[in-house]
Amino acid sequence: MPYRRTPKTQARLDSQRGEILAAAIALLAETGYAGCSMAAVATRAGVGTGSVYRQFPSKADLVVEVFREVVSREVDAVEAAASHGDVRERVVAVIETFAGRALKAPRLAYALLAEPVDAVVEAERLVFRRAFREVIARNIADGVKRGLLPSQDAEATAAALVGAGAEMLVGPLAGDGGPDTIPHLVTFTLRALGGSDGV
Repeated sequence: MPYRRTPKTQARLDSQRGEILAAAIALLAETGYAGCSMAAVATRAGVGTGSVYRQFPSKADLVVEVFREVVSREVDAVEAAASHGDVRERVVAVIETFAGRALKAPRLAYALLAEPVDAVVEAERLVFRRAFREVIARNIADGVKRGLLPSQDAEATAAALVGAGAEMLVGPLAGDGGPDTIPHLVTFTLRALGGSDGV
């Protein structure tokens, strides 16, 4: 007869998994991907390294889960930002929210956007970008459909905006940039949409 976990045991394991994820997110925000070792995560979570490996077979598995957790929060934030205003204001709000939140947690954002990572984590990074692109593309398509934006390929414009945003943030996130990053991104966004510099 196969072993079945009791609800109490499962609840304990679920709680431990949450603590390990929280520890990994905190470490990623402090030290980046390179400093987020399984042993360091175990120490931060107050558990043995074996407990981390029981929950996540490898560092890549752990960091993929961390990416999913953090990115879901970021996507929720930009979705909320895109819920008000006209179409240009909504797209600008996505860009401002994305960049503003990244600049408030630069080490974590750098790990999510640009730090060298394992291939499986890099694949998750592409999912991360696609999620943001879809929010922007949906708003652009709506603007084109209603005649509020010039005719354009919403997916292509959204991909260009996400790519430009990520590229413009790399320097500031690494400590090499000035305070004008967000205003420059907003200007670029408005021009890319086919409008003037003022919303």
